[in-house]
Amino acid sequence: MKQLSTGNEERNFEPKRVLLVEDDRSVRRYLEVALQRSGYQVITASDGLEAMKLALSTAIDVIITDAVMPHMSGLELVRFLRSNPKFSEVPIVLLTGQENRQGSISTEKLIDCYLHKPIKTEELKNCLSRLLPKR
Repeated sequence: MKQLSTGNEERNFEPKRVLLVEDDRSVRRYLEVALQRSGYQVITASDGLEAMKLALSTAIDVIITDAVMPHMSGLELVRFLRSNPKFSEVPIVLLTGQENRQGSISTEKLIDCYLHKPIKTEELKNCLSRLLPKR
């Protein structure tokens, strides 16, 4: 039987931590369950302000955020996160219900993946599998 060596290799076997930010409770719960079933550890927030506090106090591997939310939009959250060196390399997925899902050129450079609502769980999982190996 092969033994695991100590160090960073053991980190690879820990579930990836996802910060899921969605103001719609039913959508948030649906995505949370789908991600947990896929082996992710999910931390949820109902708006950008709550997400900002959680992100600053928790290790996060990827952030999934709705674009339009009360208190602080997903785009404002993305700008805040990208201005912080701790999050400069953390992949960000933006969920949007708007027809024109691409934002401004400056915003597009801050986001790693756009997904249009209603979210298909397979599409989300494929997006995450493409983004997480970068880390």
